[in-house]
Amino acid sequence: MAQDQVSGDVRETGGGGGDDPDAQPVRTPREIRVVLSGLLIAMLLAMLDNMIVGTAMPTIVGDLGGVNHLSWVVTSYILATTASTPIWGKLGDLYGRKGIFMGSIVIFLAGSALSGLSQNMNELIAFRAVQGWARAG
Repeated sequence: MAQDQVSGDVRETGGGGGDDPDAQPVRTPREIRVVLSGLLIAMLLAMLDNMIVGTAMPTIVGDLGGVNHLSWVVTSYILATTASTPIWGKLGDLYGRKGIFMGSIVIFLAGSALSGLSQNMNELIAFRAVQGWARAG
């Protein structure tokens, strides 16, 4: 057991032959702030994507000449997110959540760049599906 210098609490640190094999190590406030900051930045990324794309989508679709396919852009994103959520969860269980989470952010950013570079509606629909697939991670 270790004594917390700030509050004087005695807590199990879970590393030195304690009775509980499932005890987790105690996280410092700095570690907690770093993790929460990373999660909040990732959530901000997804929120900005939805806010910007939601506002600009009618103009983008009009420029690409596919107003009758507007619903497919949104549907592909939502469908890919819904279908891939359990897959990302299982991958996180198998290979570690941190690496899978960071990989999904990279794929999401690649999908965003490709969506911005799309030249027709089929490309836009496919690249928004890539974004949706990565967003679930």
